[in-house]
Amino acid sequence: MSDKILKNFNITALNKMQLATIEAAKTSKNILLLSPTGSGKTLAFLIPILNALKTNKVGVQAMIIVPSRELAMQIEQVFKQMSSGFKITCVYGGHPTKIEKNSLVEAPAVLVGTPGRIAYHLRHESFDKDTVHTLVLDEFDKSLEFGFKVEMEAIIASLGKLWRTILTSATNMKEIPDFSGVKKPVVLNFLDNSSPTTTELELKYIKSADIDKLQELFLLICTLENKPTIVFCNHREAVERVSALLKVKRMAHGVFHGGMEQEEREKALIKFRNGSHPMLITTDLASRGLDIPEIQNVVHYQLPPGLEVFTHRNGRTARMNAAGTAYLLLTANEFLPAFVPGKPEQVVLPRKAKLPPRAPWRTLYIGSGKKDKINKMDIVGMLLQKGGLQREELGLVEVLDRTSYAAVDSTKIESVLDLIRNEKVKGKKVKIEISD
Repeated sequence: MSDKILKNFNITALNKMQLATIEAAKTSKNILLLSPTGSGKTLAFLIPILNALKTNKVGVQAMIIVPSRELAMQIEQVFKQMSSGFKITCVYGGHPTKIEKNSLVEAPAVLVGTPGRIAYHLRHESFDKDTVHTLVLDEFDKSLEFGFKVEMEAIIASLGKLWRTILTSATNMKEIPDFSGVKKPVVLNFLDNSSPTTTELELKYIKSADIDKLQELFLLICTLENKPTIVFCNHREAVERVSALLKVKRMAHGVFHGGMEQEEREKALIKFRNGSHPMLITTDLASRGLDIPEIQNVVHYQLPPGLEVFTHRNGRTARMNAAGTAYLLLTANEFLPAFVPGKPEQVVLPRKAKLPPRAPWRTLYIGSGKKDKINKMDIVGMLLQKGGLQREELGLVEVLDRTSYAAVDSTKIESVLDLIRNEKVKGKKVKIEISD
């Protein structure tokens, strides 16, 4: 099975952390895995789960609890990419409970979800809890930080047939709460040797001449051109303020914060991943657990409150031994925090901004998805055959439950839409439009 998994993920070998986790799971009942964001923790605990699943057993065998819906969906996608043949169901707040209940009628082997929603399904007896033998608490400390202690306590107390629990965190946990049921775990600590704040990450800072650094941020963004960049703010109001400026400048970007509807957050991440929005302006909600690879730059528009947040923000770049750059923006009255390691290089920006070129991709919205029996190849076939696109003019295609999104060469998207506007997908007329 391991060779098949390596092939599915286009990797030649598992890393040391993943191998250590798999080995520990062979003999250990309780495991605490400490490893940085972006190091591959998801695959590290999914492989032991897969090894423990029984094909002849009915019911949920493994449960994975996560702090956010985005992380739940990411884990679901990784498990599906493993092509194991086992069913996985994802449940989270903001998703219709009726759809989830229908999916749980024929119980999946693996259930992944947020604490509140899993607790809901337990209260409503949507599945048999007594078949669950493996529990993973992914980003466990973050779930506690988000205020899910009561829900997690209730969930864990209800699982009477557990024989393995795996806790994961990207920070060193001072203590493990008693309600977790984890006693004397095998600790796998990979935090010290693989922090992204070391050699792979280059730190730089920019000092503004006045107390408002918004103009300085604009100048920096212009120099970064269209390289994938995340700009971190401490509050959603700051996110909206930065976004307002970029809208005036007609610079493609996305926003992401907890005040947005789930559908809008999903679209923001899709457009960031596919290159339609080279830049994402966000709060620390995006600092952990999101599937947004290949980030070249992290910008701290507002200084993080401490080392832990600083580390998680920086962990979005320089992932899996890739290189990246983190910029700290300082006002005239601010100084580099004491927790910033080494001596970051000061960058002096040109005072005259040259706007970056238009993003190479734009996103096409298709009002149909997996629940309508639409798959990625249906979308690709329509765009290449009916839309007249060449393969290199079509980017990332993502198919969700009821909607699909395709990145199209920005110079071609208008003509493509004219050609396919009235096309049917799988014999059904669907809404197709440019999603900006």
